[in-house]
Amino acid sequence: MGLKALWSFASAALLGILLFHGSCSSEKGPYPSFTHQATVAPPVSFYDYIIIGGGTSGCALAATLSERATVLLLERGISPYGNPTISNIDTFAATLANTSPSSPSQTFISTDGVINSRARVLGGGSCLNAGFYTRASADYVSRVGWDPKLVEESYEWVEKKIVFRPPMLQWQSAVRDGLLEVGVLPDNGYTFEHIYGTKVGGTIFDENGHRHTAADLLEYADPTKITVYLNAVVHQIYFDTKGQPKPRANGVEFRDAEGNIHKAYLKVGSMNEIILSAGALGSPQLLMLSGIGPEPHLMAHGIEVVLDQPMVGQGMSDNPMNAVFVPSPRPVEVSLIQVVGITRFESYIETASGSLLSVIGARRLGEFFQSLANQTAQNFKVLPNEINPFLNPDVHFGIILEKTAGPLSTGHLELQTRDPNDNPQVTFNYFQNPLDLERCVQGMKTIIEVLESKPLSRCQVDRVVDHDYKVLGVDGLRVIDGSTFYDSPGTNPQATVMMLGRYMGRKISQERFPNGMK
Repeated sequence: MGLKALWSFASAALLGILLFHGSCSSEKGPYPSFTHQATVAPPVSFYDYIIIGGGTSGCALAATLSERATVLLLERGISPYGNPTISNIDTFAATLANTSPSSPSQTFISTDGVINSRARVLGGGSCLNAGFYTRASADYVSRVGWDPKLVEESYEWVEKKIVFRPPMLQWQSAVRDGLLEVGVLPDNGYTFEHIYGTKVGGTIFDENGHRHTAADLLEYADPTKITVYLNAVVHQIYFDTKGQPKPRANGVEFRDAEGNIHKAYLKVGSMNEIILSAGALGSPQLLMLSGIGPEPHLMAHGIEVVLDQPMVGQGMSDNPMNAVFVPSPRPVEVSLIQVVGITRFESYIETASGSLLSVIGARRLGEFFQSLANQTAQNFKVLPNEINPFLNPDVHFGIILEKTAGPLSTGHLELQTRDPNDNPQVTFNYFQNPLDLERCVQGMKTIIEVLESKPLSRCQVDRVVDHDYKVLGVDGLRVIDGSTFYDSPGTNPQATVMMLGRYMGRKISQERFPNGMK
């Protein structure tokens, strides 16, 4: 399909909301010797490092630190292994559409009214997303102040285990050719680098359409030094304040699936630490639940204040995304994100294809079209004929997505309850900054403004943590995950979040063992 045919379809296509957000067994992964249900955890245990959150960054971090120290990794969700909706590309959306209490995908709605999801599974967002793999730009690495050599080594460590070259079949090839024809140049071919032009990126789906997640990075771990507990919900970080110049994190309280309380403490040693890797929502939420955050807000919830830190929860941001549906009279291959056009006006154009059920998911299909029909009836007084083909769940189509880079618009996060199982209240303030709106309009002038996103923050560097990701104002506590980013590193952050786990694991180990000796 050439450019003119592609955009001819697009101009006549249905415009609507694309929700790429939506049971999983508790089967152990390929490392049963150190992965357990939290119900078997002892009442009290001791480790060199306690990592809260077995997500995209936490798995890489835990595996790296276990090379030289004892590590406890606490994951509030379940195992991704043995779950076909997570592992198979054809059923990608079914995971997001699952809203059961045991789902690996926990739905939340921002105060802006946008539906999104947060991971509740070992491997985090890499178990739920569209699998696209691309690195941060060299400029981003420089701005953050990371060591380029160690960044490169850390990316390669991830890529050897879970990244593959996508097959690039008919739909993806057509969109790539179309982007080049309209001037999204140069043609950068297959590359992980974030550079202007059109490229084919990596994917965490292998040639058989099987997903490889950040949980697979735990295969690098030393099984004699790491313990992973599933369905382990951390309720509080403990701090020692007696005789200390400032509060020092020294333990955590977590509960298993049956509600039993367990406590884990750091072993004696100045290098031992608790590390938050609970993600964009979870890390600031747990800081506040543990007494670190804006004092008035904590006191309003009856939380004892350990440190008045007004920047916790501030600066939340989320990439707005718009979608154009392009119906096809013939079957189209199921593909997720493989091609991206990186424009000079800072808007990213991506694409996916397949059937309605494979792309949106059965559970949300009814809600999606009911909402669409209501909106259409209100705006046009009649249901346009163009919508009729979409009422057949077997219809095939492609999707062209526009995602605003950055973004520059920010909001905030606040607690709703003191229960860590409950979502916090999140406000993103989409398009508050006019430049975000300008980028959106430039990226997809034919799309009605609709949103789908990945939350990015906030426990930001120089505001909540320092450049070594240590929480300002306390000792023994770091935050190492995507919540520390100021903006999205490249077209998709997952590669850099995994890299960061490995990168900081190496840095922390080098601090602990400067001579390379155990």
